[in-house]
Parts: sequence; C-alpha cells; structure tokens
Amino acid sequence: MKPVLDTLTIDPIAMNVTNRISSGSAVSGELVFEGGLLVQGVLSGQVQTRGRLIVWAGGLVKGHLRIVGDLYLFGQIGEANADADATVVECLGTAYIANTGVCTGTLMAQRLRLYEGADLQGPFKTLKPGVAPPVLQDTPT
Repeated sequence: MKPVLDTLTIDPIAMNVTNRISSGSAVSGELVFEGGLLVQGVLSGQVQTRGRLIVWAGGLVKGHLRIVGDLYLFGQIGEANADADATVVECLGTAYIANTGVCTGTLMAQRLRLYEGADLQGPFKTLKPGVAPPVLQDTPT
C-alpha cells in the first residue's frame, strides 16, 4: 500500500492574499493589514492582519502578531536563539506548520496542524473559540 502524502496547497488569489512583503524587504512598526499577507522578507513589530498570514520559506516574522484568520508557516516565527517571549503570535484560526516551518516564539491558536518535519520549539497554547484572547503586551522587538 502506498503511503498517503499530506499536502498543503497555497493559492494566493483564492485565499484573498492582497498584501506582500517581498524577499529582501524588511517592514517594521505598528502595522495593520486588511486581506491576506504573504511574507517572503522580514516583518517585525506590533502587527495585526485581518486575513490569512503566509510566512514563506526564507520569510521571518518577529514581535507581536495577531492574525484574524489562518496562519501558514513555511518560514520562521521568531529569531533563532531569542527568548520565546520576544515573539508572540496569536492566531484566531488554524496554524498550519509545514515541514520547513520553524517556530521559536510563543504560538497561540485555536487549532494547530503540524506537518511531518515541522519544528515547533517555543510554547504553544490553544485558544478557545468564543473566549476573548489575552491582550498582547508591548515588548521591544
């Protein structure tokens, strides 16, 4: 019997990904994105996205992020060797961590989907649907 491969497919148009931080770019600050966001470069600061957040292979997010939607991680959340509290991601949907995804920060999500090879190093907390999530604290990035 052939093993069944579990695949994760990304379609930016169907997923309403309207924003992009390209490879080689770095964006930092207090930011709000409407629609999905594709991160191929570096995103840091106090960030909220109302839509899906896709962190592509080679992409890095750090700071405090709130995702009103799903998270797709192919790249990295938090910097290597940084404290887990330096990066906190709050996902009000499902966090999909691909085989290339690495999370060294704190990840909070309503649901978690790990793919074989995913690297979840920091703490994970399940958010209960309908319960107000904790307020993110201001922390220097």
